[in-house]
Amino acid sequence: MSASPLFASVPSGWHLFTRLGEAQILLPAMLAALLWLALSARDRRSAWRWAAATFVVALVTTITKVAFFGFEVGYAPLDYTGISGHAMFAAAVLPVLCAVAACGTRWRNAAVAFGYALAVLVAYSRLPVRAHSPAEALAGLLLGGLASALVLRFTRLPEQRAPLWLGAALSVWMLCLPLNAPPSFTHGMVVKLSLAVSGRTVPYSRWRMHRDWRLQQQHQRDAQQLAGSAAPSAAR
Repeated sequence: MSASPLFASVPSGWHLFTRLGEAQILLPAMLAALLWLALSARDRRSAWRWAAATFVVALVTTITKVAFFGFEVGYAPLDYTGISGHAMFAAAVLPVLCAVAACGTRWRNAAVAFGYALAVLVAYSRLPVRAHSPAEALAGLLLGGLASALVLRFTRLPEQRAPLWLGAALSVWMLCLPLNAPPSFTHGMVVKLSLAVSGRTVPYSRWRMHRDWRLQQQHQRDAQQLAGSAAPSAAR
């Protein structure tokens, strides 16, 4: 999905960095951390809460995208077509993932802060790659950040130290996958879902939203001018 032009040129590094918000990269890393929590640390409550919170915000994000592509629910003044999935996944997964990797160490708080900082950068990266508007990226960051904040606030992660292999594996995964992973397929899946649910043959698009909004504004101005010109005639 292409946003309206936000930058004249795109720094090439942002294309790699923005991939840290892809579901195909984050969800396997999250699954590994969930399995360690549930099996080795025997902390199934934390695992379930994190999984449930991430599922809920992912569902909300998907609903906003289906609403736009299938049912034309957007807001042109803010260039809003739906919540950014990259920003949402990054903010929902990275802070907790970093916290799990730092379990049992004095670096846990710093790790959480690092996770949120990464999430902010992923959300921002959606602008220079011209994938989302500021409103969409901010909405994803806030929604995902709410989910991870609730998990960290109401779940006491185990004091048991995470094994070194888990942290090393997660680090290698997150560093290497943006360079080698195939293109993300989630956008295409959401578009197909939107068409199937709505019965449309062509998804609604950003430029059509702005075109429709401009036409609506023009119709309103024409109606106001017509009403203004009719008022003196009625007075006579």
